Amino acid sequence: MRVVIVTESFPPDVNGVAHCALQTARHLVDSGHAPLVVAPAPAPGTRPEADVPCPVVHVPSLPLPGYPQVRVALPSRRLAAAVAVHRADVVHLAGPLVLGVRGMAAAARLGVPAVAVYQTDLAGYVRTYMGAGEAAAWRRIRSVHSAADLTLAPSNAALRDLRAHGVPRAALWPRGVDTARFRPELRDEALRRELAPDGELIVGYVGRLAPEKQVELLAGVCALDGVRVVVVGDGPRRTGLEQALPGAVFLGRRTGDDLARLFASLDVFAHTGPFETFCQTVQEAMAAGVPVVAPAAGGPLDLVDHGRTGLLVPPRDPGAVRDAVAALAADPALRAAFGAAGRAAVEGRTWAAVGDRLIGHYTDVLAARKAVPAA
Repeated sequence: MRVVIVTESFPPDVNGVAHCALQTARHLVDSGHAPLVVAPAPAPGTRPEADVPCPVVHVPSLPLPGYPQVRVALPSRRLAAAVAVHRADVVHLAGPLVLGVRGMAAAARLGVPAVAVYQTDLAGYVRTYMGAGEAAAWRRIRSVHSAADLTLAPSNAALRDLRAHGVPRAALWPRGVDTARFRPELRDEALRRELAPDGELIVGYVGRLAPEKQVELLAGVCALDGVRVVVVGDGPRRTGLEQALPGAVFLGRRTGDDLARLFASLDVFAHTGPFETFCQTVQEAMAAGVPVVAPAAGGPLDLVDHGRTGLLVPPRDPGAVRDAVAALAADPALRAAFGAAGRAAVEGRTWAAVGDRLIGHYTDVLAARKAVPAA
């Protein structure tokens, strides 16, 4: 099968859309298929991703105003040409917002089926950054995804949202996790002493430092006795968060084995953002055997089994986050039980397993197209 993956973001970017697109390309290659990636060009001088398994076509891009880590694709003929030259059987649209919309149009002109992957809670982001405009955001989402042969949602909450807002032909497709990379055995006592020299309990957040992530909700956790907050990631809110989270250690962006070692060295993982359609970092923490505190909203509802693998708390409630962390800090046996249960829960969620499900969705879409008589 020849697949063109049109993605709004791709490594060296570090985010859920980029990571999922890369893992999808890897699995397609490993399964004997022929993917091609079309993505916005990275910033000039950026070191390219070293482990990309297939060709990548970059289209011109500009940094998003106010958030230069995000690149927005400019209009370009390269995308349509790539779909045509690759002789695509399927066009895979990863989080279609700008480039993906053009990919949808190119697929339609060429008569190629399109599978759109819903990955970004655009309505939630609009509410965070603009204070209004959710209805317009959902109109945009519905317009884009209604043109696809199939829309794939990463969680049951996201699937319900899509259906409630009139998006047709939607199905569930969750995300995988690298259980060989993220594992409890990487816990590093030397690293723990470096991060918490007085033996504090280490509570970690991993992710972008942007307004919608609401990392400032960890302020109450910073005030707990015997607790050290460690923040991994970067973004436009970093300077403000360094002031809002006194005593927290900010490590910047970490990836690969370095990130896996950090995950395994945490005592508790705390996620704060209420707009996650999936939340890959929660799954990576579980793979590392770390108990999770997360908002009872969006993707974490599928991932965290409250009272067994972690604790779900009301969204946007700093007191609830603090109290959940305090409860885990006071009970080492409970932390150990949650961590072990979390690891067991994700062991079957490999990228190979979910990649096979994706190929099944492609096959169904192709069969449905063939079953429709020509006009």
